Amino acid sequence: MFEIINDGGITSPKGFSAGATYAGLKIDPETLDLGILFSNLPAVAAATFTQNSVVSPSVTVSRKQLSNNLHRGIVVNSGCANCSVGSQGMLDAEEMLSLASSKLNVPSDDLFVASTGMIGVELPMALIRQNMGNIKITPKGGKDFAKSMMTTDSHHKERAVSFMHDGETVVIGGAAKGVGMIHPNMATMLCFIATDADVNKLFLQESLSDVVNDSFNMIDVDGDQSTNDSVIMLANAASETSQIDKNSASAEAFKEALSYVCVELAKELVKDGEGAKTLVEVSVEGATSKEDARKSSRAIASSLLVKAMVHGKDPNWGRIVMALGSTGIELEENKIDVFISNIHIVNQGVAIPYYKDAIVSAMGDREVHFKVNLNLGDHSAVAWGCDLTEDYVVFNSAYST
Repeated sequence: MFEIINDGGITSPKGFSAGATYAGLKIDPETLDLGILFSNLPAVAAATFTQNSVVSPSVTVSRKQLSNNLHRGIVVNSGCANCSVGSQGMLDAEEMLSLASSKLNVPSDDLFVASTGMIGVELPMALIRQNMGNIKITPKGGKDFAKSMMTTDSHHKERAVSFMHDGETVVIGGAAKGVGMIHPNMATMLCFIATDADVNKLFLQESLSDVVNDSFNMIDVDGDQSTNDSVIMLANAASETSQIDKNSASAEAFKEALSYVCVELAKELVKDGEGAKTLVEVSVEGATSKEDARKSSRAIASSLLVKAMVHGKDPNWGRIVMALGSTGIELEENKIDVFISNIHIVNQGVAIPYYKDAIVSAMGDREVHFKVNLNLGDHSAVAWGCDLTEDYVVFNSAYST
């Protein structure tokens, strides 16, 4: 029901522009660390945020802004999380909005703010004041915007798709970052999504929340949850089509397109996980409830022992069953089937003969798939993770130095 836009991204939808600059928040002057996404038209917004009890003031401010009826854009910085810095953090987040407001000539209440980087360090506001005006905002600036929020990412991450509504082409585009401190219930990630569809605000929020639960809330790199996670979506109606709500004929197409963008970006995050070499996809079928399926697939994807097993190409399937059993979900051991990359290795809770070298070989691919069938019900879920490597440990042992 949708088409992938090759090389598409956050500014693929009509009426969106973006740009970025180097403001000095990072050491390397060849990088970008301050960006703006701007909608030429007023847009309705939806968002989800971190569930961590320690929260960046940038998140606090954006949560408050979400209650406003219309929005015009987002200002984001990398290199500093603006978190755990006392009352100064709130002042700096609000000044970020004020500076972007002056740059864009729109009210600061119409903007969101997001920050990512080192916790416990104040934003260098003198540098931000000096450089906000250097951002050149253009319809082709989406890639620079996506790069400006990268921290330890190896590359920027964007996706865009189109679908038909009212006989016209409607576009959804997104950009995301985050490759460490990633764990279900929003990870250390930022994701911004834009669409030129006219979407009912309540339906937009319901759709985004549902999609986030099946994408960004189903990924894991290292079991740690961040203080700054934000997913913000803007819908500006620039396509000049009729409004989409839950009763629209295009409601399903809209959610399917949005889901594709978010799932693909979520997979890109874990695939690019710090030190990661292998993407792990875990599907759990036959659960008695959707929540049980989600909980169990997440548990397997986030298990350190499973991650180490994938890194070592070791078909130690007992770790999969161990992680499954740790969740407390309803299961019967004598009904469990386990597959590694489509090779059936456990049938009704008992190991069956298999050629070990075939599994070792399959686990050498860039993507490894685990499937568990509980054979108890009709519910299923998919989670994504990555292997745990020596590079992750080395990198994070000296992150601040």
